[in-house]
Amino acid sequence: MAALEWIAVDWGTSQLRAWGLDDAGHVITQGQSENGGGLLARDQFEDALMALIHGWLPAAGRVPVIACGMVGSREGWAEASYTPVPCKPAQGALTPVACVDPRLEFHIISGLSQASPADVMRGEETQIAGYLHGNPDFDGVICLPGTHTKWAHISAGEIVSFATAMTGDLFTALAGHTVLRHALADDGSDWDTAAFDDALSETITRPERLATRLFGLRAEGLLGGLAHGAARARASGLLIGAELAATRAYWLGQNLLVIGSAGLARLYLRALAAQGAPASQADADQMTLAGLRAAYQAQTQRKQMT
Repeated sequence: MAALEWIAVDWGTSQLRAWGLDDAGHVITQGQSENGGGLLARDQFEDALMALIHGWLPAAGRVPVIACGMVGSREGWAEASYTPVPCKPAQGALTPVACVDPRLEFHIISGLSQASPADVMRGEETQIAGYLHGNPDFDGVICLPGTHTKWAHISAGEIVSFATAMTGDLFTALAGHTVLRHALADDGSDWDTAAFDDALSETITRPERLATRLFGLRAEGLLGGLAHGAARARASGLLIGAELAATRAYWLGQNLLVIGSAGLARLYLRALAAQGAPASQADADQMTLAGLRAAYQAQTQRKQMT
């Protein structure tokens, strides 16, 4: 087996993932745990990391670790500064973190900020950097669906501007903490594609009806026996439709790419196609690792120049 050269880390709110790479950038080992940053106090991060990677580390010497995600948030291990747009993503100086174990040389990739309208991203910039590393001539808009979906305008290798929609967060809140929790319970009933399409069309044209149409899911469940799968599909369509109405300037007439997991990415691809805005797709995990590689290469080049 090739020797470990460095470790790439994607540390989100709910999960920790790590890859051990050799000097050619090939993955030689990997692992994940449920020790997401949202579950840890600041003094628990190093122990959580070591529980996952301790078997990878040599007995002596220092191993560079490059991390992205919420590990660099105000509530994370150490707050990494934001880089204002326009800028090239994940290419600036990294934030060092002091570690107890002398074998760790831990750095965090900076998030991005936008002054007006005020916005921030942390983690998605690494996925965008990963895609641009392999597609440097891309010009257009990248959509990154998730808990907080990002829409980023890319030009000349830079993120020029971006917008965030809390669509995933809203769905989770509605399904878990409102009167809709019964209607939106995941009971295994079939997803209703037609219900998704109809709801999407409704709110992209009349987004002001969102609040009333959402309560309608509760009423239809009580009066008409609306199946949970259909209700979940309709709620998704309503929320994504309202998001597309709000972000029209980002996707209308643009060269579009969706970076995301298969299931959620498919919904956005379907929604955009229905508006005559077809998009290509890239895998989120692959782009995250590619972005971490690009950040490590940039860090190595800076060291060589000093």
